[in-house]
Amino acid sequence: MSTTAVIPLTTTEAEALITSARRAAEHAGVTVSITVLDAGGHLLAFRRDDRAVLISGETSTRKAYTALQLNAPTADLVDLVKPDGPFHSLPTALDRPLLFIAGGLPVHRDGRLIGAIGVGGGAPEQDHSFATTAREEISR
Repeated sequence: MSTTAVIPLTTTEAEALITSARRAAEHAGVTVSITVLDAGGHLLAFRRDDRAVLISGETSTRKAYTALQLNAPTADLVDLVKPDGPFHSLPTALDRPLLFIAGGLPVHRDGRLIGAIGVGGGAPEQDHSFATTAREEISR
């Protein structure tokens, strides 16, 4: 049986994700924090503007972690954690709290999960848009 190796998310790509998301946010006039994790959940890149709300750094990290752990955009998970939803008790079942607000996206290569990006500080729809713009940039 053969396996196909997938090149992991590189620090150069992580920095490109940060740069692209930052540019998109600045173009919109929004100050955000951006976190990029590798497939193992290790921090590859992080940026928080001095004008960003302090908690936005934790928010971006938890969004990236959530997208990585569940291999899904955090925007798609919001309804699943409502009371009586299938993931309602999930945040307390894991060692690190998850965050089910738009702005976290998994990053794939050749169909395999290689990392995640999280953006926090803007409105959820803006954070999602900034993360999407960044992910599309490195997918080219």
